[in-house]
Amino acid sequence: MALAELTTQPHRSRLYWMAADAITITKRNLLNYVRIPQSLVFSTIQPVMFVLLFRYVFGGAIGSETSRLGITYVNYLMPGIFIQTIAFGSVQTGVGLAEDLQKGIIERFHALPMTRSAVLAGRTIADLIRNIVVIIIMVIVGFLVGFRIGTNLGEFLAGIGIALLFAYALSWFFALIGLAAPNSETAQVMAFPLLFPLTFASSAFVPVQTMPSWLRGFANHQPLSVAVNATRSLMDGPIAAHAAGSSTGALAITAIIWCVGLLIIMVPLSVNIYRRRV
Repeated sequence: MALAELTTQPHRSRLYWMAADAITITKRNLLNYVRIPQSLVFSTIQPVMFVLLFRYVFGGAIGSETSRLGITYVNYLMPGIFIQTIAFGSVQTGVGLAEDLQKGIIERFHALPMTRSAVLAGRTIADLIRNIVVIIIMVIVGFLVGFRIGTNLGEFLAGIGIALLFAYALSWFFALIGLAAPNSETAQVMAFPLLFPLTFASSAFVPVQTMPSWLRGFANHQPLSVAVNATRSLMDGPIAAHAAGSSTGALAITAIIWCVGLLIIMVPLSVNIYRRRV
């Protein structure tokens, strides 16, 4: 009976098995978050602290600059917090991969009849789902501290979509770092020196116009600022787009191009290094 059932199974394509394997690894990584909820809790506490710090400690000083642009500081701040939160969360992709390599788990996967790319795809998809949960929590926190949508629900959700696309692209970037690192601690040490300049030398928390002239060129055109400006214009409206020096549509298209470009470069590189590593 078992042999008959096997012979009657429909032929499955390689793409089907790649997707099935990726879903299996995604479920495995999500179960880890459920079994160790502290990682999700602490990854949420940090951005909440940033919200409270910038909203109530620095907001009085920085708010005078954003008010000249016609935007309340809390509305200016929250899109930057969304991008900062998912950017920091994307580091977990590299840390998780480095930890699995260190413990020998990926070698066990390699011994199974599964596609190698499924390990990377499953990790990045699981982290994308985690980022969706964190973003929902941060939206609630934002409304509690006074954030309000300046456009409409559709554009607001489009802004969330760009933020998540950026998060997914960053996950592949940090996957590359995680695969290159000898252990999870080193992966984290390698990631944050790259992430901090992108986060704080950007338009996430303060208008770029307040920065020294030599820094503005970098701050205006680096990928995190591009994602923040697109997200902010979709959430706050034309005033935010004008403050960024472009239209909402142009900002959104630029952000999408950046994300797609990162994926085109990082996915093959990560898969190639993964194959060499294991």
